[in-house]
Amino acid sequence: MPTFQIYNVIPTLPAALEALREITFNLWWTWEPAARRLFRHLDPDLWDRTNHNPVRMLQLSRQARLEELAQDKTFLRELKQVHDAFRNYLARQDTYGKTGPGAAIKKPIAYFSAEFGFHESIPNYSGGLGILAGDHCKSASDLDLNFVAVGLLYRHGYFRQEIDKDGAQQAVSLNQNFHHLPIREVQRDGTNLLISVRILDREVFAKVWQLQVGRISLFLLDTPKTVWSPPSFMAAIRKCGCVRRSCSESAASGR
Repeated sequence: MPTFQIYNVIPTLPAALEALREITFNLWWTWEPAARRLFRHLDPDLWDRTNHNPVRMLQLSRQARLEELAQDKTFLRELKQVHDAFRNYLARQDTYGKTGPGAAIKKPIAYFSAEFGFHESIPNYSGGLGILAGDHCKSASDLDLNFVAVGLLYRHGYFRQEIDKDGAQQAVSLNQNFHHLPIREVQRDGTNLLISVRILDREVFAKVWQLQVGRISLFLLDTPKTVWSPPSFMAAIRKCGCVRRSCSESAASGR
């Protein structure tokens, strides 16, 4: 039987545009208008088609377009301005958390939420609770607090609404591809970090991902099939909903 493998071919980012990748993997750009304009200028049609997702844009951009921008003095000047603003934001020392009353907080503030809403390109929320949690993280970053957030990373449970030929609304399920998100696997000693918790009669394992939100980090727990025992994998499938017996596992495992 033949063996098939799937390869993703992505363009090579020219060295002159490497700062784009650094900005892409920090959600600071979501509340910085100049950074969003920069990505929109990269390719306005692709910006809309990817639901304003810079990670996906860099994966789908035409190599010729990237090479063109690497020679565009106006774009390079704007990129430098945005990158300098980003670096200055991270390096600033006269912040509430470093020199103001926030400096009195010695131990990290641990912030837990079942969902976090930062931007439409990162579907990890379903309502106001997620938006509020996301705003708390952004504020903690601006204040430069000793702050770390922990949540769940959902692979299923989102959909796109379409109108069919009969005028009826249809929900088209969207399966989350984590490689399209500005997240990175947390590693320890060169291997992916896993944590475990005993729930009911089994051990539930979760993989840890990191999302950088300005100056603070959000750690998201994911339960990939490869680290679940078969009976428990069905326990938590999507953002909203789970089988009755395993709702507690679903809440703990983030599916």
